[in-house]
Amino acid sequence: MILLAAAALGAVSSAKVKQQHELVEWPEDMVAYEAVIASEPAEKPKTMGADIIIAGSGNKLKAYIAKDDDSRRLAIGDRLLIESRIERNGTRQQGTFDYRRYLEVHGFSGQTFVRAAHWQRQEPSWDGLSLWQQIRLHFLCYRHQLLERYRTTGIDREAYAVVAAMTLGDKSAMTSELKDVYAVSGASHVLALSGLHLGIIYLLLSMMIVRRRLRAVLQPLAVLAIWAFALLVGLPSSVVRASVMISIFALLSLTGHGRMSLNALALAAIIILLANPYSLFDVGFQLSFAAMLAILTIQPLFEQVISRKWLMDHPVLRWLWGLTTVSFAAQAGTAPLVAYYFGRFSTYFLLTNFIVIPATTAILYLALATLLLPMTGIALLTVVDWLNKTLTFMATRLPYPSIEGLHPTILQTVMVYVIIVSLFLIIKKYDQHS
Repeated sequence: MILLAAAALGAVSSAKVKQQHELVEWPEDMVAYEAVIASEPAEKPKTMGADIIIAGSGNKLKAYIAKDDDSRRLAIGDRLLIESRIERNGTRQQGTFDYRRYLEVHGFSGQTFVRAAHWQRQEPSWDGLSLWQQIRLHFLCYRHQLLERYRTTGIDREAYAVVAAMTLGDKSAMTSELKDVYAVSGASHVLALSGLHLGIIYLLLSMMIVRRRLRAVLQPLAVLAIWAFALLVGLPSSVVRASVMISIFALLSLTGHGRMSLNALALAAIIILLANPYSLFDVGFQLSFAAMLAILTIQPLFEQVISRKWLMDHPVLRWLWGLTTVSFAAQAGTAPLVAYYFGRFSTYFLLTNFIVIPATTAILYLALATLLLPMTGIALLTVVDWLNKTLTFMATRLPYPSIEGLHPTILQTVMVYVIIVSLFLIIKKYDQHS
């Protein structure tokens, strides 16, 4: 009955969200409207791309504004008077990646191209936006201020793009060439804020809780700080998933059960899907939960391979073994989906993780230090520059860095997961009998 109730609730919620998208009808002619920029404008070959929210209706659009000196100075939170023709979400596809579904999942009701002479700035105001939209904009404007502080440290464009993506979730400065380097080398996951980044932040906050008596008070404050950071970076699905799971972990730790479980992962999924049922079709949601599910189920199988006592006596080898097993488990969970959506399998994923995970940890700490003490920007630039050069070497100089053009069908992808689950069950049953 619980399963049936959950399925019925999901169907009703999905139908409601779908109806909201279908009710939006845009006129064929040009219309005038006021809108607020809701994302960092990204420079493209001929336009400046940005998310905008129409004042009054609250509809979110993908806007492409003709590039000139004025549009280059646009910033998040600016209010514009626009005259343009609004179109339905585009149907462009890359392999099996459905761009229209992606836009709908993320709440976009349409897209528009704005000519240079068809927009002008208005007095700064967020009137006509919902309270939730205004709260998100407040956090995003603060993120813009932090990004400006990064720019003033003097780091070059590529280093800034990586730091902005890794620490504040802003990919607007990432070039297509740099994205390809990270994708081919198998390091794209460090550009998307996820459990790795929030885990590092939560660990840093937990280290500040030195007295056990204060844990009941300070743990909720640490969780609030995690959610404030999630708002700061725009609430992407991977960060929301990680924030929900960290919140559950913090609650469990207060009750003396500080271990993440499949039930906690399932609870996180239910909470996110209740908030937005269409998150189920979000590629980031699928990859994030597939990785965590594999880590929670497959990674423990490796614990029987090497004696736990021996690993405890050798902390460096324990760290290397843990990173290896987690990398293999996460790859097993996500590789079929990556092949299905993006047609790629990165062959050096294990070597890449040995490089990017320590580098990401160092970049997060150095970025925080740079915001407080700009003089540490030299050390940050050194680490990011080394990481970019290393990944570029792997993606362009090493033989066969990735297998391209895979694009399996849905049935083939499902069958690969059936094989993985079957092997998992066989190995687990063998461990129980041995």
